[in-house]
Amino acid sequence: MTKTYPGSQSLRLGVVMRRLPGVTRWAKWSWKAVAVLPGAADADWKLLRSDGEACDYHAATRDLWLYVSDTEAYAHELGARVPSVYVVLRASDTSAETGLEVMHVTVSPYEAQDYCDSGEEIVEKVAMPDALLAWVQDYVARLHVEEPFVKRRRNKEDLTRKDNGIGDSRISQTTDVYRAPTATRQEAAE
Repeated sequence: MTKTYPGSQSLRLGVVMRRLPGVTRWAKWSWKAVAVLPGAADADWKLLRSDGEACDYHAATRDLWLYVSDTEAYAHELGARVPSVYVVLRASDTSAETGLEVMHVTVSPYEAQDYCDSGEEIVEKVAMPDALLAWVQDYVARLHVEEPFVKRRRNKEDLTRKDNGIGDSRISQTTDVYRAPTATRQEAAE
């Protein structure tokens, strides 16, 4: 369940998956996310169109959430050559024919990268429809605050200083603290 936060907004988004014949003997079908439907009703792999062996399905409808804390990511995506929606898919045992389950949709490239890093999900880009693009642009224009870049300064520590290998300078020692322990002859004989 998704928590709502002040300033957050959501929109129901249908995911259209295309089934094509597989190109290897190990995969009978090839599945790809090809479109999203803003404001779509609930669906569970409803056939939309069939052309020979190619079929388009309204696979699922998920909530697309926009959060004030993520406006930088949305602005980054809006600056892309083709702004996209990221569809997160996961292997599923419950759907024998498709083998996939639509887990999540997002317009944040940073969140999509996090899903890619896990290696358990498949993340596919789908071009953002004009209506959705306008909705995200309006949200970013109203709520995004550009943070100025602040260059980090180095501290004035003397980097030319040489360590003498004796360890903590507050403890007086005559030799290197990383030396190997040596046993006395009496300890070795016992």
